[in-house]
Amino acid sequence: MDSLLGLNEKGESATRAVAPVLMPGAPLSQTYDYLVPPTVAIEPGAFVLVPFGAQTRIGVVWDEPIGAGARPVDPKKMKALAERLDVPALPLEGLRFAEWIAGYTLAPLGMVVRMMMSAQAAFEPAKPRFGVRAVAGAPEPARMTPARRRALDIAQDGRIRAKSALAAEAACSTGVVDGLVAAGCLVDVVIPERRFPEPDPAHRDTDFTPAQAEAVHALISAVHGGGFSVSLLDGVTGSGKTEVYFEAVAETLKRGRQAMIMLPEIALTGQFMSRFVARFGCQPAEWHSALSPAERGRVWRAVATGEARVVVGARSALFLPYRDLGMIVVDEEHDAGFKQDDRVHYQARDLSVVRGSLGKFPVVLASATPSIESHVNARNGRYRHVVLPGRFTGAELPDVKPIDLRVYPPEKGQWLSPVLVEAVTATLAEQQQSLLFLNRRGYAPLTLCRSCGHRFECPQCTAWLVEHRFRRRLNCHHCGFSLPIPETCPKCSEEGTLVACGPGVERVAEEVRERFPEARVALLSSDLIPGLEEMRRIIGSIETGEVDIIIGTQIVAKGHNFPLLATVGIVDGDLGLSMGADPRAGERTFQLLHQVTGRAGRALTKGRGFIQTHMPEHPVMEAIVTGDRESFLDREIEMRRRGLLPPFGRLAALVVSARDRDLAEAYAREVARRAPRDEHIEVLGPAEAPIAVVRGRHRWRLLVKAPRDRNIQSYLKAWGEALPKIVGDLRLTIDVDPYNFL
Repeated sequence: MDSLLGLNEKGESATRAVAPVLMPGAPLSQTYDYLVPPTVAIEPGAFVLVPFGAQTRIGVVWDEPIGAGARPVDPKKMKALAERLDVPALPLEGLRFAEWIAGYTLAPLGMVVRMMMSAQAAFEPAKPRFGVRAVAGAPEPARMTPARRRALDIAQDGRIRAKSALAAEAACSTGVVDGLVAAGCLVDVVIPERRFPEPDPAHRDTDFTPAQAEAVHALISAVHGGGFSVSLLDGVTGSGKTEVYFEAVAETLKRGRQAMIMLPEIALTGQFMSRFVARFGCQPAEWHSALSPAERGRVWRAVATGEARVVVGARSALFLPYRDLGMIVVDEEHDAGFKQDDRVHYQARDLSVVRGSLGKFPVVLASATPSIESHVNARNGRYRHVVLPGRFTGAELPDVKPIDLRVYPPEKGQWLSPVLVEAVTATLAEQQQSLLFLNRRGYAPLTLCRSCGHRFECPQCTAWLVEHRFRRRLNCHHCGFSLPIPETCPKCSEEGTLVACGPGVERVAEEVRERFPEARVALLSSDLIPGLEEMRRIIGSIETGEVDIIIGTQIVAKGHNFPLLATVGIVDGDLGLSMGADPRAGERTFQLLHQVTGRAGRALTKGRGFIQTHMPEHPVMEAIVTGDRESFLDREIEMRRRGLLPPFGRLAALVVSARDRDLAEAYAREVARRAPRDEHIEVLGPAEAPIAVVRGRHRWRLLVKAPRDRNIQSYLKAWGEALPKIVGDLRLTIDVDPYNFL
C-alpha cells in the first residue's frame, strides 16, 4: 500500500493511504487504487467493500499494484473504499498462490481469487439459529398427549435442539413442540455456534507391518525436515496407505499446523471418516459440493482462523484460506477427477505441489496406480518414492484372467460371458460378493428405430442420447438435454420399433436380476443416487454384507474397501482404449482396471478378477493379467518421451466455439494463421473437435506442443496479443496441460 499527499477538511496538508484492490470474479488481472479512510484498518488479503462503477463489490486488498493498476491515478478521480468486512484476511501465501495459478493457466487473476471465496455465507452476517430447551421445574401442560410426553422426556437431558430435531427424535410434528413452548414447558433459545473438535494425534497407536513402519518413518522424516518435499506413496490396493499417511498428518498436528487431505470422490468420505475418527478421535472438517451454504461458511471461517485443524475435501479444498497449512495429502493422486475443465482450468494434484513449494511444507501423493508424471518424477529423484509392496492383511493380490469374447461370447441379447456368469454363480454359492463393472451410465448408449434406422441424437450436441430406462428418459451426458422415451419413432411414426443398442450399467443390472433373481443387487451410478447420504448408505450396506452383487460405474473404483468382495468382472475392458485422441488412454485404462480388480480379496477371501475383452493381447490387458506394471510403465514412458508428451513435453489446447459453425471455423483458422513462428513449438490444427457441438456451440480445436524447457505461457500470451478481438458469440478457451481431448 502507498501513501498520497492531499488536503484534509481544513485545507491542511495530510497523507492518506492508498490500497490496491483486486475484484474477485471479474475477468481481469489488475488492481484498482482506492483511498483508505483513516477509520478503516486494512492489510494485504483483507476483504473490503468498494464502489466499482455503479455497483458496490467485495474486493481483496493486494500488497502491490498489478497490471494497469500499477500506473499512477489522478488523486481527484480516486474513490474511497467503503468498509472492511468482518472476515479473516487471505494469507500472503494465498495471494502468491493465486498469482502463480493465473500466470500458469493464463486465467484472469480475478477469476482465480473468486475460487478462494467459494462460501458466500462467510461474507454475510451470521444468522443466529434458534432451538428449544426444557424449562427446569415447569409444570406439565394441562393436556398431556403421548407425543408431548415423548418430546418432554427427551428434552429433560437439558440439551438445546432445533425444533425439527426434537420432533424427529420424538416421532412427532413440530406443532407438538410449538405447543410445549406455548405451555411454558420448553423455551426458545439461541443454539450456540458449533466448534470443530481438535483431532488428537495420540488418540490411538496403530500396529504396522515392517514395510508400513518403514513408509511411516519416511513420511514423518519429511515432516521433521521442516521444508518442501514431495513423497509418492506407491502401494498396492489394500496396502494400508491411508493409515500410513495418517501418521504424517498426526506429526503435522503435533507441530501445531493444519493438514489437508484431498479425495477425488466425495462418496469416499463416509468410509474415510470412520477411519479418521478411529485414528484421531473426532471427525475432520469436510469440504465438498454437498455441504449446505451455511456449513460452507462455517468451514471457511474455521479454516481461516485455524480452528479447523484437518480438512478432508474435494479439489476445491485447495483454495480455502488456511491460516497455517503444514501438509497436503492427495489420495488417489492419479485420478482424472482432480482436473477442472471449467472457467479456470487446473490440475489440483499439480497445484498441491505448487502450494507446498510456496508454503515450504511436505506434500504426499498416494495411489496404487500413480500417474506417469509422478512415476517419472520419482525415478528422476524429484519425488521421494515410498513403496508398499504387499497388502497389510497379508492377503494376496487377486488372480486376474482375461475372457476372450471372440472365443466365449455372451448369449444373444446378453452381455455377460458364460465364463463370468459361472464365476458369479460360484461366488454366490460361497456366500461371497461379486462386483460387475461397466464405465457407462444408463441403460444403452444408443437408441434407434429398426424400421427406418433413425438414431436419437442430442439436438444441442454431436452425441447420441443415452437411454435411462429406470427413469424412462433419453439423456445427453454432455449438456443435460433430456426427453421422455417416445412410444413411436419421431421420423417414421412406427410404433414398437425402438431398440436399445449396447449395454450400460442399467442393462447389466437387468440381466443380473434375470439370471440371479434371489440375489441382493446394488447399482452404484451417480445419476441414479439422489444424494451423498444415500450413496454412503448403499456403500455401508455393501460393507456389512447386505448386498450379494454390486454393479457400478467408475465410482466403485475409487478407494472403497469391501471385505466380503471375492469376484470382480469387467464387462467391457476395451472401452477406454477406443479413445484414440487421448494420449493417456492406455494409462487411464490400466489404472481403472487395476483399481477395480484390486477391490477383490482384500480381507476375508481370495480375490479373482475377470476382464471381458476382444483384445487380450493388448499391452494393457497383458500388464493387468500378468501383474507386470513396470514393463507397462517402461513402454508408456518411452512412448511419451519419443512423442514429447507430458511429462517430457508441454501441451496446451485452444478451443474456439460459436453457435455459428462457419464463424467458429473462420476464427479458428485465423487463430492458427497468426501463431508466432518458433522452430521448437508445433501448432496442430485447427480441426473440428471429436464432439463437434456441445450445448449448441460448434467447436474447433488447436493443440500446441512444446519441449519442456520452453515457456509455453509466454508463447501463448504473445499469440493472444496478435489475435483479432473476440466479439459477439465467439469464445476462445485455453487449457494448459489438457486432459480432455474431445
